[in-house]
Amino acid sequence: MPPLPFPVPTILLDSIAAAATLIYFPFLIVAFGRTQVGYSTSAPRAVFDKLPAFAQRATWAHQNSFETFMGFAAAALTAYVTEIDSTLAGWAAIAFVTARFFYSVFYITNIPLGRSLMFGIGTLSTVTLFVLSLSKVHSLL
Repeated sequence: MPPLPFPVPTILLDSIAAAATLIYFPFLIVAFGRTQVGYSTSAPRAVFDKLPAFAQRATWAHQNSFETFMGFAAAALTAYVTEIDSTLAGWAAIAFVTARFFYSVFYITNIPLGRSLMFGIGTLSTVTLFVLSLSKVHSLL
């Protein structure tokens, strides 16, 4: 594996911040879609069925980003707290953030295979962080 650009603890914490920020990337597209159909602040969810298809997909990507963030944040924090300092952990965190960015791009542009692949990479990254943490904790017992 190539060397990491920063120390693993820094990557773990920064990746949580980056993943939290990426939750709102698709929402910018939703906001653009809302401007195209006329948005009412009195009934913000009523406009959903009127949104263009790309904005509806952006809404789903936005919602999925919340769902996957919780597991990743828990995994990255667990790795941080258990002081995982492996290159694999650093690359897993970087892979998650990268995959989640492209997940949204592929979802919004309606590329299902790309979206599914990015979802799989993100899930594998989260699982990797949990496995590394649990392996370390169990080896200490």
